[in-house]
Amino acid sequence: MKNSQQNVSYTIRNSSNLIIGINIGDFEQFVRNKETGVYCIFSFKLVSLENSCKIIHLITAMRHSILAFQNVKKLILAIFTLAFLTTNAQWKPAGDKIKTKWAESLDAENVLPEYPRPIMERSEWKNLNGLWDYSILKKGAPLPESFDGKILVPFAAESSLSGVMKEVGSSNELWYRTKFNIPEGWSGQNILLHFGAVDWKADIWINDVKVGSHTGGYTPFSFDITPFIQSSEQVLTVKVWDPTDEGPQPRGKQVKKPEGIWYTPVTGIWQTVWIEPVNTKSIVSLKTVPDIDNNTVSIKVETEGTSYGDIVEILAFDGETEITTAKANVDQETVLSIPNAKLWSPESPFLYDIQVRLHSQNNQVDEVKSYFGMRKISMKKDDYGIVRMQLNNKDYFQFGPLDQGWWPDGLYTAPTDEALKYDIVKTKELGFNMIRKHVKVEPARWYAHCDRLGILVWQDMPSGDKSPQWQNHNYFTGTELKRSAESEEIYRKEWKGIMDYLYSQPSIVVWVPFNEAWGQFKTEEITEWTKAYDQSRLVNSASGGNFYRTGDIVDLHNYPGPAMYLYDAQRVNVLGEYGGIGLPLKGHLWKPDNNWGYIKFKNSKETTDEYIKYAKELKNLVKAGFSGAVYTQTTDVEGEVNGFMTYDRKVDKMNIKEVKKINQEIIDTLN
Repeated sequence: MKNSQQNVSYTIRNSSNLIIGINIGDFEQFVRNKETGVYCIFSFKLVSLENSCKIIHLITAMRHSILAFQNVKKLILAIFTLAFLTTNAQWKPAGDKIKTKWAESLDAENVLPEYPRPIMERSEWKNLNGLWDYSILKKGAPLPESFDGKILVPFAAESSLSGVMKEVGSSNELWYRTKFNIPEGWSGQNILLHFGAVDWKADIWINDVKVGSHTGGYTPFSFDITPFIQSSEQVLTVKVWDPTDEGPQPRGKQVKKPEGIWYTPVTGIWQTVWIEPVNTKSIVSLKTVPDIDNNTVSIKVETEGTSYGDIVEILAFDGETEITTAKANVDQETVLSIPNAKLWSPESPFLYDIQVRLHSQNNQVDEVKSYFGMRKISMKKDDYGIVRMQLNNKDYFQFGPLDQGWWPDGLYTAPTDEALKYDIVKTKELGFNMIRKHVKVEPARWYAHCDRLGILVWQDMPSGDKSPQWQNHNYFTGTELKRSAESEEIYRKEWKGIMDYLYSQPSIVVWVPFNEAWGQFKTEEITEWTKAYDQSRLVNSASGGNFYRTGDIVDLHNYPGPAMYLYDAQRVNVLGEYGGIGLPLKGHLWKPDNNWGYIKFKNSKETTDEYIKYAKELKNLVKAGFSGAVYTQTTDVEGEVNGFMTYDRKVDKMNIKEVKKINQEIIDTLN
């Protein structure tokens, strides 16, 4: 895979000169030494004319001392170091809040450089993350002639890692601007501009031409910018408006005034921005559904610009070995036979690789790489008449933490891919086999990590709008929230978009449309639509209350200890939230003087002992009918101190070995 990044690069070849090139737009300053017999070209992105000029003066001053370098590699290292320090001198984390170890080593010139879409991977792409211009202006104001400063994309303006850490608010708009070049090798192809996620409404311009708008804070979107490209460098401008809790849109736990279980607003770009070249006829998306009962997998390939007679070819691999292949017309679903299929599970997360090729008039015009897992999620009554969740046709107790996916330095955005993966690794170390992703949607790489590491995922719809009355101990007898037509349209559009985005991830086994009555409306209709749209997964229609006799799961919430206060003999019964055992640790607190848990202790031993006490109670309730459980929570979050880890991920607050042991006992009670 080739990533044409805007980073430091150099080439060395034999010649008669040593040349150091500093590129500032179309201007180049060279320092030459005809004595060395080595020819070096250095180029790196300089984001400030003032600092660029300083480097030029410094290089000029070095002109007469270059011969002092006995080893040209030392000179190369010196120039690279100078470039790195110049860029990073223009950015530093804002504020004095706690930070993760990954934030402390973040390189502003190499932000989240990993390929952003593992479920459909092309070989050519270019990352646009980095320092952009930004301004915060009153809503409705025109494009600024000058900007307030630099923001590190893709971190939200309110975050420390953005370098800004300013509130935007519903009365303002956040403007961005950056410049980039199209790699020469992409000539003759269409150029797609991708945004991983922008919260909430984004307007996009290329070279002062508006190319489109997007609403929705949790799904990727793209534009074909080919008609608007200039021969020189391209200017990308983005305007974002986000009303947070003053609007009806999905927002999760973001509020204007964060406190308790409600957190800081997230405005603007918060996932990777990138470009890729494609032909006029190209692959847009893949929808993969495994069928372990028949040893097949169906793959629907969505294409762009194709016509009747164009062919999709799919090759499946077990490691390096090709096991099957099939071809179909572009508008047809392809079904592959997978003999003696290796099943995917948390204990054995085996993935088959696939190559998907698009052919037109006997020419291959596109190719992407992907993968799938052969797994089945279902439900069935056991010998005692209790409806159990099953994985691959076997009773399987699903147990994991409530995972909010927040970071003290990046808010919605993990500082690095290693950090993004870390929480999943720790979850596995704790002996869990599942994660409930709570009222947030993650970048595509998070789900790919879950697929590869082996962890089941319950995916919440981020909540929005208002909350009606909440009844959590019986079936709902009140009056549901009546959303406005606009609010309902937003919910339906964004929920479908989230499901489309994540449809092919084998780790996702449960959809959760509503949580604790937050924005809950037309529960039966939304649940039935969700089940019909994806028949391969279970639907947990209303986690924590306002229950209806619909969907596959009845999901109780009880704090701090586990309890079964409602039972449905026709559905799977789970404890969707419990625990919340708090342990505040000095030096690792977002709010040193204002933090809370559902119950709080003074040291790790007390906290671990309480966890084990609740776990033993839960173990008995598994036998009584629970088929899954979710403990609150993976990490501390802002004022909440009830995580297995501190918010900065620097301290494990419980005895990992003891927690893992009792967790495994709970899982094994059913499995």
